[in-house]
Amino acid sequence: MSADQAQFQQLLVSLLSTDNDVRQQAEEAYNNLARELKVTHLLGNIQNGQQSEEARQMAAVLLRRLFTTEFLEFYKEIPAESQNQLLQQILLAVQQDVTPQLRRKICEVVAEVARNLIDEDCNNQWPDVLQFLFQCANSPNPQLQESALRIFTSVPSIFGNQEAQYIELIKQMLAKSMDASSDAEVRVQAVRAVGAFILFHDKEKEAAIYKHFADMLPRMIHITGETIEAQDDQCLLKLLIDMTENCPKFLRPQLEFIFEVCMKVFSSQDFEDSWRHLVLEVMVSLSENAPAMVRKRADKYIVALIPLVLQMMTDLDEDENWSTTDVVDDDDHSDNNVIAESSLDRLACGLGGKVVLPHVMASLPAMLSHADWKHRFAALMAISAIGEGCHKQMEAILDEVMTGVLNFLIDPHPRVRYAACNAIGQMSTDFAPTFEKKFHSQVIPGLLSLLDDVENPRVQAHAGAALVNFSEDCPKNILTRYLNGIMDKLESILNSKFKELVEKGNKLVLEQVVTTIASVADTCEAEFVAYYDRLMPCLKFIIQNANSDDLRMLRGKTIECVSLIGLAVGREKFIGDAGEIMDMLLVNHTEGGELADDDPQTSYLITAWARMCKILGKQFEQYLPVVMGPVMRTATMKPEVAMLDNDEVEDIEGDVDWSFINLGEQQNFAIRTAGMDDKASACEMLVCYARELKEGFAEYAEEVVRQMVPMLKFYFHDGVRTAAAESLPYLLDCAKIKGPQYLEGMWLYIYPELLKVINTEPEPEVQTELLNSLAKCIETLGPNCLNEEAMKQVLDIINKYVVEHFESADKRLAARNEEDYDDGVEEELAEQDDTDVYILSKIVDITHALFQTNQASFLPAFEQVAPNFVKLLDPSRSAADHQWGVCVFDDLIEFCGPACAPYQQIFTPALLQYVCDKSPEVRQAAAYGCGVLGQFAGEQFALTCAQIIPLLVQIINDPKSREIENINATENAISAFAKILKYNKSALTNVDELIATYFSFLPVSEDGEEAVHIYDYLCDLIEGNHPVILGANNCNLPRIVSIIAEAFCTKVVEAQSQTGTRMLTIVKQVESNPEVMAACASTLSPEQQQALQDAYRELASVATA
Repeated sequence: MSADQAQFQQLLVSLLSTDNDVRQQAEEAYNNLARELKVTHLLGNIQNGQQSEEARQMAAVLLRRLFTTEFLEFYKEIPAESQNQLLQQILLAVQQDVTPQLRRKICEVVAEVARNLIDEDCNNQWPDVLQFLFQCANSPNPQLQESALRIFTSVPSIFGNQEAQYIELIKQMLAKSMDASSDAEVRVQAVRAVGAFILFHDKEKEAAIYKHFADMLPRMIHITGETIEAQDDQCLLKLLIDMTENCPKFLRPQLEFIFEVCMKVFSSQDFEDSWRHLVLEVMVSLSENAPAMVRKRADKYIVALIPLVLQMMTDLDEDENWSTTDVVDDDDHSDNNVIAESSLDRLACGLGGKVVLPHVMASLPAMLSHADWKHRFAALMAISAIGEGCHKQMEAILDEVMTGVLNFLIDPHPRVRYAACNAIGQMSTDFAPTFEKKFHSQVIPGLLSLLDDVENPRVQAHAGAALVNFSEDCPKNILTRYLNGIMDKLESILNSKFKELVEKGNKLVLEQVVTTIASVADTCEAEFVAYYDRLMPCLKFIIQNANSDDLRMLRGKTIECVSLIGLAVGREKFIGDAGEIMDMLLVNHTEGGELADDDPQTSYLITAWARMCKILGKQFEQYLPVVMGPVMRTATMKPEVAMLDNDEVEDIEGDVDWSFINLGEQQNFAIRTAGMDDKASACEMLVCYARELKEGFAEYAEEVVRQMVPMLKFYFHDGVRTAAAESLPYLLDCAKIKGPQYLEGMWLYIYPELLKVINTEPEPEVQTELLNSLAKCIETLGPNCLNEEAMKQVLDIINKYVVEHFESADKRLAARNEEDYDDGVEEELAEQDDTDVYILSKIVDITHALFQTNQASFLPAFEQVAPNFVKLLDPSRSAADHQWGVCVFDDLIEFCGPACAPYQQIFTPALLQYVCDKSPEVRQAAAYGCGVLGQFAGEQFALTCAQIIPLLVQIINDPKSREIENINATENAISAFAKILKYNKSALTNVDELIATYFSFLPVSEDGEEAVHIYDYLCDLIEGNHPVILGANNCNLPRIVSIIAEAFCTKVVEAQSQTGTRMLTIVKQVESNPEVMAACASTLSPEQQQALQDAYRELASVATA
């Protein structure tokens, strides 16, 4: 043995050392070795039978890791002969007589090399490995058979572009290996290989592959069942879970048998909990990923499963200190009750309320009346868990559910009272605001009474938390009725718990009460002023003095509370304390210190500064130099990421700070998600600064843009991408003050990346924000902001999204004809449709922005997208398509004026047809189009306007036209009627008669934008002393005054607006004749009279200012 080899063997021994210093020195020495030397020695040690088992395994692991990151660089550097020798040596290593553990690791080395030698065109550049696979699979040696299957499992793409010609051989190899006559380990590995192969294939190929391998599924499930029965190796059960998530349709033929096997295990106490958890996961995952299939084919198993899940939820430990502990640990996600509760939630969301709710409700009475507290606790937690998934069905029986829950706020056991609070808090969120409107008189007193449960601080705190949920979505007019009682209670607890903190160090309830006060203030807004002076001294004291590490969370929550109170009571009340509070919030950043990375105060501070910015406006600019550092640091925080193999993932799988994405073929992408929410929050705060401060933020705009644009591709967190997209138009607005050249430079930096990510963004929620951002950027920048290339890209985006909209609609149509189609599928399809339509609306916003800014000069470019928008108007398409299709042509008419004429053959029939459509949204869009046609399109459309008038009368006079769902469409029709009379009446023969008809349509009360046009026209007619409006001897004046008073009463017109001022001037003229005014006033309601007085005051205050 050479000295080098001996030295390397010693290095391997040192790498295995338990002594940190020895191991670190060895790692350093290993890292400094040349790559070729590493490969030679590692391969030599794997093959060296004299070396220890641990060292050989370590050598195999290191070689595989080296090949994962650097194989191709290394391989290309060595001569062809050496390449062939290397590949032969690797295959020889598999054939050695070694332990199963070492063989497995050697197979992973082979797999890694094979993976690297498949090129971009899917050519396998190592044909010998394919030959080797078949030789091993056909060998009489079970170890070699297993090795072939392991390699195939790790690299199911190993056949590359030759897969189709090998498909029969592959199938034969796998079928033979699963045969009952094969070795047990070989059978298991064969199932893993089939699973890996099925999972590897993408959606386009799935149908053909599923069909080809369908006859192997029964054997796969049978072998999986054998491993479960033996309680030996969980790998096949975990594979089955993977398949339920990624290819549930492949499992369809064996669905009942899978449930049969899983229910047998789950219902038995003979199996360890880890096995029961896994089979439960199989059933829950199938319910989530193939709900229609489960509802149709496995319903009887769900009936039996739900009571068993509820039973598992009762598996709780007694803990006499539970209710008095001051430090609450997070739930252990491996506990039976936690897993069961999560599973019930997922079953409800997956299968829906029709399936799940009846079976839960059937079990609840016995559980709620059970003598054992654990059953009562589990029943209440079940109610919390199913609210989201069973929303529709549960809402119908809320009274019945709540009658049960409320009784348990006074249960003798503290954990049951806690669970009752939990159920109320969850339902407050799930069923808002219906829940708050129906149950406020029972819930608020019930929770306030539990806030007195001083013997059980944990229950006390949870009552406060439930009150937060309730107040967040409670209508202000309801919560303010209870404000005195709530605040007396919270203030009393704040004072007593503050004293307890000082004397005993207890802070759990105090932290919660501070949060509850903040939530109540946030809802009650100005009504909270009465409590401001009583609370603020104590809250300021906490911020100033809670400086120890154990009080960081308390200080953070108090900072949140104070800023929310400031926002609630308004600038006028808060301004006296604002400076002092800002100084307190900045103390850590102005005195040379910085908060630690894991300090919980950071997120509270960042959001509090944004609230202070909203309150102080321009006055906040002075604090920017201090706050921008920490906010930018958090916003630009980089996540920890790693590429891990399956073994490495298993080592840290339970760590809640990490998330994993399985990339297939032994590769997993890991990201440390801790801190990502703070990053997103910081990005949102930057949006707030740019929006609120405008040019006052200009000095920071460039720095922020340079961070935000790259974060459009921050795929680890949707919130970060959303905030980055939202920020861009505001940052452009900030930069306007620096001149057009600077602004153009910023836009040139933004738009290429923005357009690129719009094409690649995978999440619909983020897509809509990106599209919205593009539209707002165009509006902010004005005409000609897109050069020829950029305009082409934008038009491509528009076409791409509209075509995808049509394709999605076709897929939904096909889904309605599938064998598993049912009501639950229809609900899912309806949700998908809503998402699609929302995205379509954002595309229309982009065309709106282009028409608004470029007007008729956009028409040549519009020709390239027009055909898809014309398709939206086709009578066979949905109401939503008609609505948004009409909106596009509304914009074309409004912003292009007479130049819209080339499209009249398209939009004229559409407006005439859809203005009478049964859908209110379609009618509204068409009515608006009729109005802008009259206002902007010119004399050439006079005859069309005459055709429109009787249609408008028809829909305005419909008996249901003023009902809530129709009112906006109706008021748009009235506005269109007024616009045609005002701007395009040359083809009308009976104008006076139509003016009388228009007068009969008034007042309007809902649509503020259209009210301006409707009432401006009224003012024109009155100021012109039009006899039809004034009536004989001015007999219509009382009606005119009543119409104007109602406009101010419903706030559809602002007193300070031009239209409002004209209307008030008319009333003043009437007032100049006291007798006439008295007659008019006698027709007004007290509310209308008050509204007129308020409008006068508003106008006077503006004039004084």
